[in-house]
Amino acid sequence: MAISESDVRHVALLARLALTDEQVRHLTVELSSILDHVSEIQSLDLAGVEPTAHPFPMRNVTRPDVVRPGLSRERALLNAPEAEDGAFVIPRIVGAEEEA
Repeated sequence: MAISESDVRHVALLARLALTDEQVRHLTVELSSILDHVSEIQSLDLAGVEPTAHPFPMRNVTRPDVVRPGLSRERALLNAPEAEDGAFVIPRIVGAEEEA
């Protein structure tokens, strides 16, 4: 299927692309080639082929989610620069200007 230079210019206009004459000529050839390949694919007899989302069987490659004990609160706060009542102490950021 051939595409014309005017078709390429129209698509470029819709996409708001400023193309030179050389780019239009180059894209005319490229897009025609792509459309030829699409035509070949569309002409294939796929009557007995079951639709698939992926050509190969997929499997989940992540590890299974297994419940395991986590860190204790004391261990989690061990390297904290400052802790109070079992929580991290951080400098106040929101509203800090209002107090000054």
